[in-house]
Amino acid sequence: MVIQLEKNASVAAITEHLKQQGYKATEVTTQHAHYVVAIGKKDVDIRTIGQLPGVRDVHHVSDDYKLVSRKWRVKPTVLDLGDGVTIGEGTLALCAGPCSIESEAQMEKVMNHLVENGVRLMRGGVFKPRSSPYAFRGLGMDGLRDFHRMARERGIKIVTEVMQVSQVEEMHDFVDVFQVGARNTQNFNLLDALGGVDKPVMIKRGISGTIEELLSSAEYVFSGGNEKLILCERGIRTFETASRNTLDLNAVPILKAKSHLPVIVDPSHGIGIREYVPAMALAGVLAGADGIVYETHETPETAASDGAQTLDFDESARLIRNLRRVYQLRGELE
Repeated sequence: MVIQLEKNASVAAITEHLKQQGYKATEVTTQHAHYVVAIGKKDVDIRTIGQLPGVRDVHHVSDDYKLVSRKWRVKPTVLDLGDGVTIGEGTLALCAGPCSIESEAQMEKVMNHLVENGVRLMRGGVFKPRSSPYAFRGLGMDGLRDFHRMARERGIKIVTEVMQVSQVEEMHDFVDVFQVGARNTQNFNLLDALGGVDKPVMIKRGISGTIEELLSSAEYVFSGGNEKLILCERGIRTFETASRNTLDLNAVPILKAKSHLPVIVDPSHGIGIREYVPAMALAGVLAGADGIVYETHETPETAASDGAQTLDFDESARLIRNLRRVYQLRGELE
């Protein structure tokens, strides 16, 4: 069960009561609230717990993931990144940019394209986990500092990948959203570390990960103290070889039903074929996604990485227009 506490609650008294009832109690303190997560098999009348001093509310949650479950928090979570940028129900968040940050000139061109099209979130990797050790692996912290400076000048928020625990602290002041990539979705040390920061974390679904595993990864971060979470469907590896991955759009309504967290779709990695990315992006919106993150570059053919799934600026501008039209249509259908 999830127990919401008042500010001055006696946690020791509540956890002792739960222990006597056969429950293991874990205290969780986040940016917004104070909780106790109680795990046990014994049936208890939750009204007896709700009457304890300091208990604000109590909910039975049968899911293995408790805090990210929609069974206790029915109202969807909306993240406010500041300066009028939000991610969650009620808006369509668009995030675009190159797979890898390559140079100041490249960043300037991408940012100008985003500003011209009213996009306030830019993705771009400075630490790149690559299948080959000989591939371009990013510009590191020097690139991130330049990325941050140029983005701030243009009112753009940064989404970029963190790969290991040691990077969290040094990256902290230069990012708006930490991205956990598909290869790190079950890097539990990294998830624990991100539970200790007051910054949004976007967790991508693992390469062959299940929906339950994605939600459990989010639970690690929430239980560590960080409620600012985003779930990202980016495709999974299946037996199909006609596309890079299989974009599982089934996951969108399922995740929205199971969790209160925002859900966004990454069609670039999801299908991995440039000409099909727009169709899958639009399908993601119709499936109920709260946002779309995709890759764009002035000349995808010369991109340092993932050019085959990257849109040029004309294709990107067309997609942005169509995404907004489809989102409006979705609202009318609802």
